[in-house]
Amino acid sequence: MLSRVAESIYWMARYIERAENVARIVDANYHMILDLPDGVGEQWEPLVVTSGDEELFKQLYPAFTREAVVQFLTFDTRNPNAILTCLHMARENARSVREWISSEMWQQVNTFYLMVKDAARHSEVLELPHEFFVEIMMAGHLFSGLCDNTMAHGEGWEFARLGRMLERADKTTRIIDVKYFILLPSIDYIGMPYDHILWASLLRSASAFEMYRKRYGQIAPDNIIEFLVLDNQFPRAIHHCLIMAELALRNISGTMRGRFTNHAEKSLGRLLADLDYIQVDEIKAIGLHEFLDGIQTRLNQVGAAVSETFFAVPLVAPAEQKQEIE
Repeated sequence: MLSRVAESIYWMARYIERAENVARIVDANYHMILDLPDGVGEQWEPLVVTSGDEELFKQLYPAFTREAVVQFLTFDTRNPNAILTCLHMARENARSVREWISSEMWQQVNTFYLMVKDAARHSEVLELPHEFFVEIMMAGHLFSGLCDNTMAHGEGWEFARLGRMLERADKTTRIIDVKYFILLPSIDYIGMPYDHILWASLLRSASAFEMYRKRYGQIAPDNIIEFLVLDNQFPRAIHHCLIMAELALRNISGTMRGRFTNHAEKSLGRLLADLDYIQVDEIKAIGLHEFLDGIQTRLNQVGAAVSETFFAVPLVAPAEQKQEIE
C-alpha cells in the first residue's frame, strides 16, 4: 500500500474518533454542571486545558464562558481540534482514498460533516446540547461500524484501526482528566455523594456506566480508575485501546509480540508493557493527573513514530538518484 494512502486512511479514522470524543468531553461537562450544588459556578476552562488548546483559546476569546468554550470546541474552524475542523479533515482524507474505502464509509463521512456544518449555522441546536452531542457520538459509532463491516480487513483497515485506537486512548485520558480539573467546592466533598455524582457522570461520558456497574456495583474512584485505565476488555479503556493498536501495528508489519522492527513498535510495545503490570496503587502514588499526562505524552510519541515509520518519504541523495538512473 502506498504511504500516502495509508496516511489518509489512518488520519481519516483519527479525525472521526477525535470529533466523537470532543463531543464526549463537552457532554461530560454538561452532565457535571447539572449535578453541581447550589452556589458553585460552572467550570468550562478545564475542557480547553485538557484539550491542550488553552493558549489558542486565549488569543481568540476574552473569557472561558460556556458559549465561548462550546463554540471553540465545536464549530470554530480556527481551532484545529474543533469537531467541525476534524470532520472537514476526515472528509478530505476520505475523498483522497475513495477507491480504497467503501461507498458507505464515504457517504457517512460526508453526511456527518454536513450535519455539523449545518448545525454551526443554527445556534439553537445548542439549546438541547446533550441531544446534539449524542447525535455526533452516534454518527461516529456508525462510521466505525461501517469501517469494520464494509471494508476488507487488510492493511488499509489495520491503519484505520491503529489510528482509531491511538486517538481513543488519548481522548479517554483527557475525559478522565476533566474530572481532575473540576474543582470541588471543598476538600470535604471528596468521597461524599457530590464527588460520587461527578465520577458517575464521568463514566457516562465514556459510555461506561452500565458496564462498570455490572462489574463493580458501587461507585468507587479506585475501581473507576482500574476500569477506564487498566481494563483489557472494555472498548474505551486505555489498556484495551493500546492492545488493539499494537495488534493492528503488528499485523501491518508482520512482527511477533516481544520483538520490534521499527521505532513505532518499540514505543507502543513499551507503553503497553507498562500498562500490563501497573496497579491502581502505583498510579495513585504517581498522581492520577501526572500519570495521565505522561500517557498523553507517550501516545504523542507513538503517533510521531508511526508517521516517521510508515508515512515519511525519505529524501534520496543526489548520488543515489544518479546511481538509480544509471
